[in-house]
Amino acid sequence: MKLGELYRFAVTEGIAVDPRGKEIVEQQLKQSAEEYSQMKDKEKEFFDQERLTNPYADTRILYGDENIEVGSILAGIDMEVGEVLLADRLKEKGRRIDLVLSHHPEGTALARLYQVMHMQEDLAAMLGVPINVAEGVLKERISQVERALLPTNHQRARDAARLLDIPLMCIHTPADNHVASYLQQKFDENSPRILGDVLELLLEEPEYAQAKSDEAGLKIVAGDKKGRAGKVFVDMTGGTGGSKDMFEKYAVAGVGTIVCMHIGENNLEEAKKAHINVVIAGHMASDSLGMNLLLDKLSGMEIIACSGFIRHSRSK
Repeated sequence: MKLGELYRFAVTEGIAVDPRGKEIVEQQLKQSAEEYSQMKDKEKEFFDQERLTNPYADTRILYGDENIEVGSILAGIDMEVGEVLLADRLKEKGRRIDLVLSHHPEGTALARLYQVMHMQEDLAAMLGVPINVAEGVLKERISQVERALLPTNHQRARDAARLLDIPLMCIHTPADNHVASYLQQKFDENSPRILGDVLELLLEEPEYAQAKSDEAGLKIVAGDKKGRAGKVFVDMTGGTGGSKDMFEKYAVAGVGTIVCMHIGENNLEEAKKAHINVVIAGHMASDSLGMNLLLDKLSGMEIIACSGFIRHSRSK
């Protein structure tokens, strides 16, 4: 598969399992096209034209010719300068490495991470939070993330890849969509009664079993193992952590338990105030599950795992 085909494949598959549904994604792409058509020529020079076909600003080819053939991928959760050097070293030792694939965004994909957070507005609305309330609550948080990313030296890994001439790509939200939809369907079908049941369902997945062994997840941080789970919401896509003010809205909408990759202390305190249970499934494990579900759709591709990526194929 060529690099460009792999990139477009990841975007297409991300759309297919987007928890918001295809209609909302198409509306987003249409809005981007309308925005571009109304721009002056000078403004169009700086418009990210990938937005016309890719709704996920945190997923991009960061370096490399789209026409190169990819048969072997060095994949990890965080692929930074060290991992690019690792790829070069492996190549020196005779290992075939056609692409360095990061889950977490780098380069311009990291700089634009905040743009993906608008997904959280639609997800909240699907739970029953009025869309105007969701937009109002998330507005400042999205701006906060944008400001935090402004001074970041986000081109370091890309520069290393360019100097070593190693293709580099990141797949963030399409993979997160896979884990969010997969787990949400699992909880919806099994209707866990108590938080202990939530943990047991997660433990059925090898990534979470590994995380438990590594002391890297599967922990109830708000609530009790014997407490009722209520409505379970899998909060694992939409860029990064949302607003602490959203938990009160979730509670009013009927959410009883949130299953997430990680949670900040301020957000956790607000979840407790709203009497919402919080289960930390694990960051690397959740990201690994999403990447595995996506990469399993590729055939004949060698995947070399590193940098926290727990590789487990379900396609065998």
